[in-house]
Formats: sequence, structure tokens, C-alpha cells
Amino acid sequence: MQNDEYRDSTLYPVILRVAEEERKFSGRQQVRNLSRLARYALKRSALKSRLNVRDFLKNEDGVPLPSHGIYWSVTHKPEYVAGVTALTDVGIDVEKIRPCSPGLFKRTAGDQEWNLAPDSPSFELFFRYWTAKESVIKAVGTGLRDLLKCRVESILDETHLTIKYGETHWHIEHFFFDGHIASVTKNSSDTKWTVSA
Repeated sequence: MQNDEYRDSTLYPVILRVAEEERKFSGRQQVRNLSRLARYALKRSALKSRLNVRDFLKNEDGVPLPSHGIYWSVTHKPEYVAGVTALTDVGIDVEKIRPCSPGLFKRTAGDQEWNLAPDSPSFELFFRYWTAKESVIKAVGTGLRDLLKCRVESILDETHLTIKYGETHWHIEHFFFDGHIASVTKNSSDTKWTVSA
């Protein structure tokens, strides 16, 4: 089916577990293996979305380039990788929820953003903010230098929040699994997550 014949706006993010034998590598070999696996997740997302993607190219800064009107994003961590394709700008990020320093909280969001939560900031909330902001800067292709330019506007519920970046408002969906969190820029799309071992 051609892309112009199929306009389902549902996002199909695919998360894949990194096999134990793949985790033993380090340095460039690890990056190559994780990138390869993330591209496989991306291809599975495209297949679920019925989007015919011929190639996944990046510009000289490493920013994903749309392919025939199809946008894409990947993320890879030591235990999981993820990929998503869409008919509009899209970003995805995955992180393991773990303790981190108080300094990281300050470098990720301002007091006004932290005060949106009814309780004091937790590590889970930190990683909600971090992955949400990272998914937005991936969608726009700017990189971590713009992390603080993304502002959490509202926490809608346990798995949704909104981010403002420039003049654009981004709706983010979170997905919790195996001590990790994934975030994707969803805007008005439905989201159907897949996690595979």
C-alpha cells in the first residue's frame, strides 16, 4: 500500500530488548550493534504503520532526514532500543529510571516546571521530563543544547504531558516497562506501543 493511500495517524513505536550477548560489547562496537538493532525497530514500526520507507538517512549533523514524507526517530540504551516512523515530525527516547544527582534536576527543568507536580519531584518525574524534552528536541533536530528551551507546560495524567518549544506545543505520551520509560511526541495521534524481547 502506498503512503498517500494510507493516512492512519496512529503511531507504532517499537521497543526491543538488547540480548545479553549484545551487551558485552563496548565503545564503537556497542554503538554499531545498538544502532543496527534500533534500525530494526524502526523498520518494524514502518511495517506496522504501513509506511514504505526505502532508506533512513541523516544529515551531516546526524539528524534524521525525512524519506518521501516519512519522518523517523530512534533511541538506544544498553538494555533497550526503540524506533518510530510517522507522517509528521516525531521523536522518541528511552531511559532507565534510576537515581540521579540533584544537579541534574536543575539542569533539566526550572522550579515552575517542577511545581506542576502535586508531590515533590521524584526520579520517575525527572525521567518523564527528561525523555519528553529529549523526544521534542529529536523531533525538531536541535540536540541537547536546547533541552532547557523545552518547557513542561502541564502534566495531564500519569502518562501524558505537554511541552512548549518555541511557539509549538507538543503532546507527549509516556510508556513504562521493566524499570524504564519511553516517551514519544504524539500530538493528536493514537499510540500503540510494542515491546519485544
